[in-house]
Amino acid sequence: MHIAILTFDGYNELDSLIALGILNRLYRDDLRVSIACPTPKVRSMNGVVIEAMSTLQDACAADAVIIGSGAKTREVVEDPNIMTVLRNLDPRRQLIAAQCSGTLVAAKLGLLNGVPACTDDISKPWVVAAGVEVINKPFCASGNVATAGGCLASHYLATWVIRRLFNSKAAEAALRYVVPVGEQEEYIERALRNTQQDENSLPKAI
Repeated sequence: MHIAILTFDGYNELDSLIALGILNRLYRDDLRVSIACPTPKVRSMNGVVIEAMSTLQDACAADAVIIGSGAKTREVVEDPNIMTVLRNLDPRRQLIAAQCSGTLVAAKLGLLNGVPACTDDISKPWVVAAGVEVINKPFCASGNVATAGGCLASHYLATWVIRRLFNSKAAEAALRYVVPVGEQEEYIERALRNTQQDENSLPKAI
């Protein structure tokens, strides 16, 4: 099983790397979590350079994809080389989650048609201009597509992906490693509550 985190030049470290850390806390031999990039290396908005672990083409075949955000997202959605590849993302066969300005990428790919979404305050005007209703919440999901707003909401996307691919117990176990000591139950309860979906409304399992 493969979970890919789309990470572009100018990426936000909190969005990509928090999700990477939480997902890898599952410690499953059958799970691969990767940073997927359009180039061999990308530099963050704060100058942190990382190497790609997989390609965008690999991400399009993954079981779940998290679209990270960054300072250059508006350039990303105008890059035909990137967007042509990403048009192969398909929520009928994958989970797709978007973080902050990553929601703009999802909107431009037509993944949010008729679906309300979450994003950060800076990205909100761009997402609205793309024809998507933005709601004032940290997380929302519809079927196999989820969005989150605010860097520290990245753990909601990780929680949602784990619950959908595995179960709530797995999500709780992964979160317990990373949430603040003495506040574990509070953080975990909120994460599970905010990422709950109506089981009857979900598509068949990926």
